[in-house]
Amino acid sequence: MESTPASWWAPRGSTIGLFLVALIAGILFASTAQLFRNADDSPPTDLAGLIREENARVAALEEEMEELKIERDDLVARSTAVLPELDPELLNSGSGTALRGTGLRVQMWDSSSVLPPDSNFDVNDLVVHQQDLEGVINALRAGGAEAIAVQGQRLTSTSAVRCIGNVLLLHGRQYSPPYVIEAIGNPERLRQSLTDSPPVQVYLQYVDRVGLGWQVNTVAELNLPAAPASSFLYAQELS
Repeated sequence: MESTPASWWAPRGSTIGLFLVALIAGILFASTAQLFRNADDSPPTDLAGLIREENARVAALEEEMEELKIERDDLVARSTAVLPELDPELLNSGSGTALRGTGLRVQMWDSSSVLPPDSNFDVNDLVVHQQDLEGVINALRAGGAEAIAVQGQRLTSTSAVRCIGNVLLLHGRQYSPPYVIEAIGNPERLRQSLTDSPPVQVYLQYVDRVGLGWQVNTVAELNLPAAPASSFLYAQELS
């Protein structure tokens, strides 16, 4: 068996030592690179660097403030723009002329029932409320009513039906039940719209249970008056 030449032989311990030296050198190199990287990201510690960084931050804030000022001025200009005057005739269009035609007359009134002490209802269930009137009016509108009058007063786009207790407030006047709502339009469509209306369905449940008043009639010729002319007041800028 031939012996290995001495020039190709090296002790095992020397190989391990070289490996350890290379490993330690690599770790030191990586640590040094990481330190330099962190140093680049860290804020400057010298006075000149701190001043430059603060000046840049102030400049960015000033630019943002200028943009906000421009946005504010634009909003102020819009809010102080002169609005066109509203034409009362336009607001009352469609209700400024008396109308005649076929339609429905709906009547609603309070119950005269006396509740027993053990009743599940109370006195508020015995009166016609604002939401009941609004439910009927909205249903008639949904059914294609061309014109609607309550207590003989023509409703307009700005009319508001308000109730305090069982007193109706409309156009500055007070009314007590029975309430009469008249609508010109196709009677069948108007009736169907009343039938399909959830608020009207709820009201009819109380008609059956506590005796609230309800009557719907088809009228061959309804005469609804024109709505009174409206005057509008607007806020004005103080000089």
